[in-house]
Order: sequence, then C-alpha cells, then structure tokens
Amino acid sequence: MKTQRLELTFPEKLIKKPIIYQLVKEYNVIPNIRRANVDEKCGWMVLELSGEAQMLEDAFQHLQDLGVEVEFLDSFVE
Repeated sequence: MKTQRLELTFPEKLIKKPIIYQLVKEYNVIPNIRRANVDEKCGWMVLELSGEAQMLEDAFQHLQDLGVEVEFLDSFVE
C-alpha cells in the first residue's frame, strides 16, 4: 500500500458533489483529510490517499478529468 499527499482545489460546480466518497467506492482508496476549507464558491483540501499504486494513479486521473486541480505535495510513501 502506498500513500500520496495532495492538495485539491475544487471549482464551484463541484463543491456539492461527493467526490471523495466516489473515489473510495470506485478506486478502493483510503482518504485521510488533513486540512480543508469549503465555501459556496470554491474549496480546497489537503488529502492523503492510500491504496494500491495503480488505483491511486487512476483516482488522480479521475480527479483531473472532473476538473479538480491536483497538486502533488509528497512523492509516494510506503
């Protein structure tokens, strides 16, 4: 199992969507929300995601495809 720390920035259109829940269900990853701030217009989150390397890569791509800005804060940690 690997862990990646990310900073996610969500556009207004995605604020009310259950994006983290969807990642857990679809990609079998484990989230650990380290910090977050969300209002009506935008939101950001520092998130650690743990899981199998390929599932993490797929989850990262899914976030980007949705329009979430993904910044990688640390490299993979086992």
